[in-house]
Amino acid sequence: MRRTTTAAAVATLLAAAALGLAPHQAQAAPAGGPAATADASAQIRFHDIPGSGGVTLKGNVFTPAGAGSGRTYPLIVLPTSWGLPQTEYLAQAKKLADSGYVVVSYTSRGFWLSGGSIEVAGPPDIADVSAVIDWALANSPADADRIGLGGVSYAAGITLLASAHDPRVKAVVAMSGWADLIESIYSGRTQHVQAAAMLGAAGYLTGRPGPELQSLLGNFLGSRLDQEQQMIEWGRKRSASEQVDRINANGTAVMLGNAWGDTIFPPNQYAKFYERLTGPKRLEFRPGDHATAEGTGLLGLPNDTWTNAHRWFDRYLKGERNGVDTEAPVQIKSRSDNGYEGYADWKSVGSGGTEKLALSDSEHLFANVDSGANGGILLLSSALDQFVKAPPIASVPLLPRAFAAVWQSQRYAEARRIRGTVKLHTTVTPTKGDGTFVAYLYDVGPLGIGKLVSNAPYTFHGKAPGQGFGVDLELFSTAYDVPAGHRLALVVDTVDPLYIEHNPIGAQLTFSSPRTDPSYVSVPLREQ
Repeated sequence: MRRTTTAAAVATLLAAAALGLAPHQAQAAPAGGPAATADASAQIRFHDIPGSGGVTLKGNVFTPAGAGSGRTYPLIVLPTSWGLPQTEYLAQAKKLADSGYVVVSYTSRGFWLSGGSIEVAGPPDIADVSAVIDWALANSPADADRIGLGGVSYAAGITLLASAHDPRVKAVVAMSGWADLIESIYSGRTQHVQAAAMLGAAGYLTGRPGPELQSLLGNFLGSRLDQEQQMIEWGRKRSASEQVDRINANGTAVMLGNAWGDTIFPPNQYAKFYERLTGPKRLEFRPGDHATAEGTGLLGLPNDTWTNAHRWFDRYLKGERNGVDTEAPVQIKSRSDNGYEGYADWKSVGSGGTEKLALSDSEHLFANVDSGANGGILLLSSALDQFVKAPPIASVPLLPRAFAAVWQSQRYAEARRIRGTVKLHTTVTPTKGDGTFVAYLYDVGPLGIGKLVSNAPYTFHGKAPGQGFGVDLELFSTAYDVPAGHRLALVVDTVDPLYIEHNPIGAQLTFSSPRTDPSYVSVPLREQ
């Protein structure tokens, strides 16, 4: 406990330093007691907040300057991200308080000094949000009719679910989160091993995983297929996509933000969830990896995601006519340039038509050997793409054809602006009943160097050896510009460090294009 307390204190001081607060101003209060005032513009106090089931949550409260005169202010509740303490949002909470909000942030249950065990956005976490709202209404000048929720990553998943259960919530900003937990870390029926292992390790390092989580992690990483349905049901209970009707019935204004290259919660599931929302809504996609699009804002630096989050709250909690609701609701930034593009809905992102690349040649490959094509490294590769435009690369001509299937387009005379979700349709004939393959789309330059555009895994079980079956696979959504003079290449292999593969020893796969069911890659394009 002493080590955890010390680490939390260090995190508090670092966050306070980012705000420019003196050390004595950032000292945590004793249990239930207040801390010193942050500065003349906003007041911060640290509190023990009663959560659900008698659990104590460590939290802090920012109130606007001059609060206490009987006036009430809109309330924003910010649960913390996975593995982070209550100091995560100090910079943004202060900005929100300075603009007239009461802001309550708290360490999610099971982490750091908050009580309970890690429930992964289970019912106790959702009940905690309502309990924190109740406490804030009773202990701060918060307005019961103007309540918003927000947060990054784990907090985004919790707040979306909480908005389905608590009709008092009028607005949500969910950044780098999930709406469908299964589609996020088990897409294509394939375990995203780096994502799950990282989350599991961080959970044990900074918190106390509950028995259910411990068992599920063991089954997931151990490929216990006999427990698959149980894992899927567990994930569905923690997915806002399963409760979208309740969110719509509440009329909650929902803003979603994510990065194209998020290796923990890929963008496809957010886009599908967005399309099912019927209330006020906004969807933003930018280059980057998990939480990198809003990360600088946590340090108080200028950040587009957080700027629009403040505008969203201002519109739907304060009623300000700031234009955020009259702009095109889908805002995306291409990985290839710095400009934003606005669309009326997600379906319009690829409104320039679809280009089909025929996969007419049959390709045969041996499994269990990494060809050199891969999706990169968790959190690192897409961040490099974001900041220095250096995505994972592969020399396409040098990929070993025994272990990689390769199809290439002709060289393009004009640039191709890929927007949306690339789809693969093909026929696979395995020599074993189980197997995994990963599809990659590359932008190939004149020297044969391919830059990764997108990828996705696919796993099958219980198929008849020697009999072909059809596969429809959606690659992770993206926005990428292929320069003139380049070509596109689809590469398929069977091993990628991001995923667990299920290829038995000696397995082989054949990809074919029957005359009655031709194989192809469908590439959505932006209007020129």
